[in-house]
Amino acid sequence: MNRPENPLGFIARTELEKAAFSNGYRLDLGTEHGWLHRASTTARGDLWLGAASEKGPWLLSVARPEVAAELDAPRSLGLSGPGAVSFAFPSLNELYSSLDRVYHLCISLPTAPLEAFENATSALPKSTEAEQLIVRRVGQDLFRQALMNYWKGRCPLTGIADPALLRASHIVAWADCDSDAQRLDVHNGLLLSALWDAAFDAGLVSFADDGSVLHSPHLSAAAAAELRLDAITPLIPLTDEHRKNLVRHRARHRF
Repeated sequence: MNRPENPLGFIARTELEKAAFSNGYRLDLGTEHGWLHRASTTARGDLWLGAASEKGPWLLSVARPEVAAELDAPRSLGLSGPGAVSFAFPSLNELYSSLDRVYHLCISLPTAPLEAFENATSALPKSTEAEQLIVRRVGQDLFRQALMNYWKGRCPLTGIADPALLRASHIVAWADCDSDAQRLDVHNGLLLSALWDAAFDAGLVSFADDGSVLHSPHLSAAAAAELRLDAITPLIPLTDEHRKNLVRHRARHRF
């Protein structure tokens, strides 16, 4: 069974402190039974780091279960950490990768974008159409930034990472959302390159529950060639919340 050294050795502690600091967790909240307790000024949710030895395995315990659910890492059976869910990694590289993902999830998952929107617009007038447009633009800017964080600034289909070529694509359109919470939920959005965004918004492409691409019979051969449909192999990683919204997208565009 993996469990942290207690007390942590100098080498393991040094590596863990460096990993936490490098990935945005710079608030030192002390040490508990061999676990380094860390937090961030910009991301909600504490975490704990430990090591079974100076050579690993390297241990991570996460306070927010919804964040842990989206980590592409197996939970460590038998490891009881201070957080809601705990993981063990054989290498420091894997720990670093998961810490980076945890940080970006913590600053993009609900309710962070919604709270930022409410704080930014609480004092703004909303009576006229022009005033409502300003409020909407604030929300869309926050939504885009949240998607940039969630998808780590990269289109999951094409790999394009140029910000100017990326679009924050709502799955359920802004006007059709039931609430501001849905409008600003990263699970109601995909970060797509400009051409894919246009095709998705027009209902010429959509996605199945497994993340595979669906395309409309109305998509021209020329457009399909530009989208490189035959060369697209990755499946978009989707959560159940993404899938719920995609049901509405597919129904609206009759997929």
